[in-house]
Amino acid sequence: MSLTVQTEQRGDMVVVSVAGELDMATAPQLQDQISDLLEKGRTRLVFDLAEVSFCDSTGLSVFVRAKNSTDDAGGTVRLAAPQRGVLRILEVSGLVEVLHTYPTVDEAVNAQEPALD
Repeated sequence: MSLTVQTEQRGDMVVVSVAGELDMATAPQLQDQISDLLEKGRTRLVFDLAEVSFCDSTGLSVFVRAKNSTDDAGGTVRLAAPQRGVLRILEVSGLVEVLHTYPTVDEAVNAQEPALD
């Protein structure tokens, strides 16, 4: 399965909508999109994961690298609306606490403080 990535500016946040399977074969595509955003000074990112059906460790590492890069630039990374399987991977890996995760895109965009889990 392929991966599609679309972006939408919402205030000072960029919503990155990801759909498909995020794995070793598709993660570079998302990484390239993130790199382009960071080069343009977009450091406040919300990843809409509602349409991500699968995410492996390679996909998780893309989010960790994005968080590290945005943290260095004074920005933020938030995850929104992960499906049950993706949320489980985030929980098992301990990343749900590191990568602020919200039930909806609107909650992630409008959050004032990091999500508490």
